[in-house]
Amino acid sequence: MSRAKPEDDEYWNSSKYRAFTFEDDDDEFSRLKESKRAVNSMLVDDDEDDVEDVERVSWSGEPVESISWSVKETASSIRSGSEQGFPRIDTTPSLSKQGSGYSLSSLFKAFSESSVRAYAPELRRPRSDGKDFVSDLSLDETIRRMQKGRGFSLEKFRSLQDKLLLLDKAVSAHDGNVITAVLIYLKRSLSKEILFRELMSREVALRHYIHFLKETGEQKLLMDLLKALGRTEDMALMQYKEHLNIKDEGRRKDFLKSCLSDVRLCVLSLPFSQDDAAHVQDHYTLLERQIIIEEYDKKAVTDVFKKFPRKASILNMPIITTLYYSCFYHYGELEGTFSSPSNIRKTFRISEKQYILTALGARAKLRSWSDVDSLFNTKNWLGYTKKRSPIAFHRVVDILQKNSAPVQVLQDYVNLIDDPELKLSVALKYKCHDVIINTYRDLKDRQLLVSYRDKLEQDSPEYRKIQELLSNGQVRWKN
Repeated sequence: MSRAKPEDDEYWNSSKYRAFTFEDDDDEFSRLKESKRAVNSMLVDDDEDDVEDVERVSWSGEPVESISWSVKETASSIRSGSEQGFPRIDTTPSLSKQGSGYSLSSLFKAFSESSVRAYAPELRRPRSDGKDFVSDLSLDETIRRMQKGRGFSLEKFRSLQDKLLLLDKAVSAHDGNVITAVLIYLKRSLSKEILFRELMSREVALRHYIHFLKETGEQKLLMDLLKALGRTEDMALMQYKEHLNIKDEGRRKDFLKSCLSDVRLCVLSLPFSQDDAAHVQDHYTLLERQIIIEEYDKKAVTDVFKKFPRKASILNMPIITTLYYSCFYHYGELEGTFSSPSNIRKTFRISEKQYILTALGARAKLRSWSDVDSLFNTKNWLGYTKKRSPIAFHRVVDILQKNSAPVQVLQDYVNLIDDPELKLSVALKYKCHDVIINTYRDLKDRQLLVSYRDKLEQDSPEYRKIQELLSNGQVRWKN
């Protein structure tokens, strides 16, 4: 049998001619398909209520035989300008998550167009033709089809009892995507008051719903939910987090001030917990101080600013970064100034350990070794000076070495390490020769001295020092 010519294919595939089919030319389904294509090419009023409302979803994101979700509802729940689609919602850790062949990120890809666009439903074949006909599926079978990514319909669950039973079955399936899909349907088909009331007794579903609202940016609805739950502190924190979107520092400061009606007396306009209120108060005070410091330092012409120009603004920096900045550019200022490190330490109750770590890094960066010493120098009641530190001295040595401290400075602090083995290890690591030689001498270990001498350059001061020790007859060596 010869192959059909290309012009024959063109003849039979053209709109003017049709190949033979066993279906009747007047088949109602064929005519309805043509009608459906014509309807889909036109804009439809969003408020049309008499359109068939049977919905089926393919988890690949494509509509299957009907609109999967209301376009208007879906579009309104997505933040303007964000990616069109929902992230995959993980199940709660306490639940055993079952595998799922789909992700919610692809659920609404079919609705990336404008919210004013609607579509005529896909027309189903007669019931006898379709094995995937879903309007008569049981509740359990609907949940199974959702897990497997097959088409399903939720519109048959119309009564409140059926909808709540559907939600409970979804939670029992331990699949976060199924739970969220059911919650989206309930959100659209129930009033928020009824939905909130029912979620209060369903902890797992409630957690998924809160996470869903956060991911989709529905802040107002989330605030209403938290208010209904009586979680006033969470409401306050959400409003507080809104300041992150404020770019202007003056407006951000005013926002923080509005969170605290009376900053001095800490009379709250938002119901923060006691700990959170203290943090908000500190945040306001810090930003207020940063604005003052920034305004002054932009015009500063002192040597430290000339030698080390600022790389960034101090505004909106964390408290430890602010302290480091102050120790770097304003070290030694009187405590009465806002930019003084001691003032910042006192105002924000910074611990001695954290203060010394921060100041050490800043002053070592400037190679100001006298300031480094002053951090650790203390006087006892007899007036003698001694170095004391709330952090281990081997950590001090690490910080100094990273900032290219001279060997003599390193050796002074290596000698302050109490543990002999740790002291020797640090000295060997950073080649503090005098510390190593003196340690071997105190151990009276001649062999270690000889071995170390052989690693040094001849005629170096360290080499000669070892030679003098080895030739000293008054030293009683152990080996």
